[in-house]
Amino acid sequence: MADKQVWLITCAGRGMGLDITKAVLATGHAVVATGRNRERVAQAIGPADDLLVVRLDITNPADAEAAVQAAVDRFGRLDVLVNNAANFYAGFFEELSPEQMNQQLATSLLGPMNVTRAVLPVLRRQRAGQVITISSTAGLIGFEFGSAYAASKFGLEGWMQSLQAEVAPFGIYTLVVNPGFFRTELLTEESTRFATNPIADYDQRRAAQEQFWKGHNGQQAGDPAKLAQALLTISGQIPLPHRFLAGADAVATAEQVAAVLQQETAAYRELSSALANDEPAANAGR
Repeated sequence: MADKQVWLITCAGRGMGLDITKAVLATGHAVVATGRNRERVAQAIGPADDLLVVRLDITNPADAEAAVQAAVDRFGRLDVLVNNAANFYAGFFEELSPEQMNQQLATSLLGPMNVTRAVLPVLRRQRAGQVITISSTAGLIGFEFGSAYAASKFGLEGWMQSLQAEVAPFGIYTLVVNPGFFRTELLTEESTRFATNPIADYDQRRAAQEQFWKGHNGQQAGDPAKLAQALLTISGQIPLPHRFLAGADAVATAEQVAAVLQQETAAYRELSSALANDEPAANAGR
């Protein structure tokens, strides 16, 4: 393939990352598949041409640098980074420990930053490349029992929007993907942790929330294999769009957010617009 690309995918051995990895390999591209347990990743994917499996703990900057170096040593370049790894610390904010909040941010926000920081020098030298970051509808709207997760995803949104302006002059495109409810492994016991500091005032609501999230594991409407194909389609478009809303529920959420923002803007437009400083600028007329 004259247009063969090299993709680096985090958390490639399970969930959405595994579907993306298989779809990219099936298209004929090369993949650097990463995960904390290299053997588990290799077993999940199976043997394939142009596949390099590398251990990567995204919370460790040294691991990220080593994974990128291994990719360049094997394939000579990198074209697409998919920041896919994430976890889910569910619970009311008061009941989440500082350690749990730190772990949420370390994996779902600072982790993608570590990997992207390691990849960007390669993409800049090439004057080409893509950084695709999997966010969530939780990056568009907060929700009860999701303060930690939403905080990490809102952080991803602001970081990626800012990064977009910084790297575009080097021919590097960025894309934020906002999936709705997809049948991944995010809600499994391996990826979801619940708050550990119960407060009596939250007891009744906590029980209902935990039942909701546990009950939705494996029942989500979205098909991650179809999302993987959609990402391949989107990745082939130049210029890359800045955002892709994945799933009908994600589209509905975005429309709701836009409508509410418009309502809130209009409700206090006059007051908001009357806050200019009436004093002349200190150096005016000089």
